[in-house]
Amino acid sequence: MMNLMQLLRQHCATLLILSLTSFALLGCKSVGTNDTVDYRTAGAVRGPNLSYPPDLITAQADRRYIVQDGSATMSEYNAAVKKSVQTRKNVMTGIPGMRIARDGERRWLVVEKPAPELYPQIKDFWQENGFLLVIDSPSTGIMETDWAENRAKIAQDFIRSTIGGALDSLYDTGERDKYKTRLEVSKPGETEIYITQRGAIEKCVTDSTTTACNSTIWTARPNDPELEAAFLARLMERLGMTQEMAKAQVAVPLGPKTPKAKLVQEGVNTAHIEIAAGFDRAWRDTGLALDRSNFTVEDRNRANGVYYVRYVNPKDLGDTKGFFTNLFSSKDDSSLKAKKYLVLVKSTGDNSSSIYVQDADGKPENTAAGLQLLTLLTEQMAR
Repeated sequence: MMNLMQLLRQHCATLLILSLTSFALLGCKSVGTNDTVDYRTAGAVRGPNLSYPPDLITAQADRRYIVQDGSATMSEYNAAVKKSVQTRKNVMTGIPGMRIARDGERRWLVVEKPAPELYPQIKDFWQENGFLLVIDSPSTGIMETDWAENRAKIAQDFIRSTIGGALDSLYDTGERDKYKTRLEVSKPGETEIYITQRGAIEKCVTDSTTTACNSTIWTARPNDPELEAAFLARLMERLGMTQEMAKAQVAVPLGPKTPKAKLVQEGVNTAHIEIAAGFDRAWRDTGLALDRSNFTVEDRNRANGVYYVRYVNPKDLGDTKGFFTNLFSSKDDSSLKAKKYLVLVKSTGDNSSSIYVQDADGKPENTAAGLQLLTLLTEQMAR
């Protein structure tokens, strides 16, 4: 249901549109699209950018070279165009051995190419799709986008298709998404690429005396595996596979659900997670659970089964505006009350593993906070 803020935006847009003259309406073109994914980073500059003459900006892929603030020289622009042409030329050659791997309800991309060679192309991919990166770590193979709005969810009614982008900023879906990408080296010369999505939705806040919307807050929205699949298909296309082949691979039905994770509590605040899976699957499921939660993976050591993470507890913020409101106002959660933890994955057999939470010094986190983190991970891994 659309909240009050969204209704006000559309009401204002309608009034302004009705005031336009009929000849102005005739001069506009439809901008309808069949895309189901169309992100524009929150806070991006709206309207034309005058850093370059309009006739020099011809390709969607080149928009990442447009300076949103300030100016650039023609030599810099020409160098950017040359790089873009070479990138597209390299992409057209494709990558052999690229495929979608599955494990139950999870998908990821496997590419027969070293991670250091793939990382720059994946970084360009997110920028080309309208995202800013708030985490860009080639050394760990981790990148994370800023929150952005999927504008494709806004219906293309007569008013919007006629006026086009002139009043586009007055429309809002009330939803935001961000994506994490993690590159794992499974074996020499082969890289696994994981894409995970987190969502937020704007909701009305009411009091006990009325049902009117007094204000809005941002709250968590359930993870959307279909959005993850859509970007996996787009990434495959970006790396050289045809659109038809990429969509066909992603569309293959998923298998049966993976074994459920179980929280085993040994004492008041002493617990661990048990999962009926070998180390490889437990390591993969733990990483995906971390990516889809409020954890920031700073580093990892697969040989030792350790994820080094930071976690922001929403309860520690003490802000009635909501946890996601804080994240929208900050480019990096390091300014929030983040604490460091180690998430340890141990193999206990061919088809069994255990997961523990430790403090920054590698000691058991036998506290209420440690139990809370294990509970959150169990909830994610059980989905």
